[in-house]
Amino acid sequence: MGTVYRKTATKPLPAEAKIIVRKGQRLAEWTDAKKKRRTATVTTGRDGTDRIVVVARTYTAKYRDGSGVVREVATGCRDESAARSILTDLEKRAEKVKGGILTAAEDAAIDHQHTPIGEHVAAYLAHQEAKGLNQVRVKNSGNRLARLTSECGFRCLSAMTAEALEHWLATRQADGMSAGTRNEYRQELIGFGNWCVRTRRLLTNPFAFVAKADAKADCRRKRRALTEDELRRLLFVARIRPLADHGRETIRREPDEAQGKQKRSHWTYAPLNLDNIEAAAERGRMRLAKRPDFIAERERLGRERVLIYKTLVLTGLRKNELASITVGQLALDEEPACVVLRAADEKNREGSTIPLRADLAADIRAWLAEKAEKAAEGSPSVRFDPNYRNADHCATGGPGTIYGLPADTPLFTVPAGLIRILDRDLRAAGIPKVDERGRTIDVHALRHTFGTLLSKGGVYPRTAQAAMRHSTIDLTMNTYTDPKLLDVAGAMETLPSLPIGPEDRQSDSARIAASATGTDDLTPCQFAPKFAPTSGKSSNLLSNVVKMTAEKTTPEDAAPVAVSAYPVKRKDRLSTADNRSSKVGAKGFEPSTSASRTQRSSQAELRPGLGNCYSTSGVLLSKGDVGWGLS
Repeated sequence: MGTVYRKTATKPLPAEAKIIVRKGQRLAEWTDAKKKRRTATVTTGRDGTDRIVVVARTYTAKYRDGSGVVREVATGCRDESAARSILTDLEKRAEKVKGGILTAAEDAAIDHQHTPIGEHVAAYLAHQEAKGLNQVRVKNSGNRLARLTSECGFRCLSAMTAEALEHWLATRQADGMSAGTRNEYRQELIGFGNWCVRTRRLLTNPFAFVAKADAKADCRRKRRALTEDELRRLLFVARIRPLADHGRETIRREPDEAQGKQKRSHWTYAPLNLDNIEAAAERGRMRLAKRPDFIAERERLGRERVLIYKTLVLTGLRKNELASITVGQLALDEEPACVVLRAADEKNREGSTIPLRADLAADIRAWLAEKAEKAAEGSPSVRFDPNYRNADHCATGGPGTIYGLPADTPLFTVPAGLIRILDRDLRAAGIPKVDERGRTIDVHALRHTFGTLLSKGGVYPRTAQAAMRHSTIDLTMNTYTDPKLLDVAGAMETLPSLPIGPEDRQSDSARIAASATGTDDLTPCQFAPKFAPTSGKSSNLLSNVVKMTAEKTTPEDAAPVAVSAYPVKRKDRLSTADNRSSKVGAKGFEPSTSASRTQRSSQAELRPGLGNCYSTSGVLLSKGDVGWGLS
């Protein structure tokens, strides 16, 4: 049998309280902040000091649930009869669990239905942090859930319905929100609902069957890859722009008739471009001639910015992944050089070893030597050796140094506003932010450039997928490959010619004959080495030139060909007629077999060391063409 009661707690005695004795009981009297007189029972604490006893204003129900566990549930009622009514409902649920009418999961979910939604969201975010998710991702999840619960009217779990979410998504679509952004909000609620099911707060996820918007049909931002010429211009500008910014010329804006005479606000700096950026850098160096340290700092900033762009393009690293790399994660002495990306810093939380090109490894080594020399300026007594690597002990650079620097030194200082810096570099390099297809360039577009250059270079799709660290080949080939940079027209030229008239057939036969004899000037197909069948296969089809060769007759007095070294069933000596080639009809396109009778060329010869037989015209003959009497 359950009961209801009001919980009690003790608090320190108020500073202005007076202790009185009434009917043998000690009481404390004081006036609260609202000028109201208060009275409370006085008790002695564990430390021997006087404390007041505070009684809760609402009742708590205490009962034994269907599993036999004693539970205390806050009723939130100030009236005792109302609290007993809630206790009765709890005891009825316990009896239903005992009788098998309700399951323990259903009974546990009922307790969470009317808890404020904010408490569930806070627990969900704490769960994400415990999993080790990125802080930015946890923050974005909290912001999305706060907006959804507020605008959809989700005050508690029982109020969460799929209809409310679908109505909110339709309203946002009418407001112009993109399909991709709507899918992010939808996915956030689905993840929250799944967590509620796992923690037995909900029996089913109410958002599991909410339709997903078509992001491909409503794609607001598509990234494009940079061409090799654009990359060279970008790196050139990024190297000298930090210094060129201090050498820009002052120009006058267009006069405003309403303003009257020219004012200081009517003057501005001339924009940088490929034509004036070098002159601006020289002017900046002249203006800062009295500050050589600042000039060196701006030049060092330009070198670092170029290395950031180059590393992003040649490794496919994401911006946050590159920012997390330290000197201790580099392995420049190995072959090939590589960088070890920690699982905690990677998007898929798996960890990877990313190989580095030889030129990029050399640039990074030079950059580390420069950083080590800069660090040594602050400690003249310490001599840094950039070629020394020892994480435990280093006599020249101190304990825990790698390449002359502490192991936890960041490789690059990646600025938070790199996207704005990239936009300025693009304008100075004359590279449009948005092309004629509506595709844009941002920091992540450098990763798209990496994937596109892999495909353009003929890298196998599976290898490109591994280099991009993608889970599916579709993401590599369709999303991260810009078709504009691929040589589609050149690929069409590799297709075979298909004659449709008598004249075309004659010219095509001549071209094939010239190609077989090696006298044509045609460039071989670039796909032939990878996909053409090899000559060692017995199922190779013969070309028309083989058919033409087979039509030649052999004179009766031709010299006999050499006898094969293969053993024969009969041991008696072969006659001269047996050694001669027989006359048969022209051979068609059927594959040759050892039993078929074909025309043998009297001009066939054996080329030592090759294991194949060729005619004098250079045509490869199969075993069916030369017979078992030739090797």
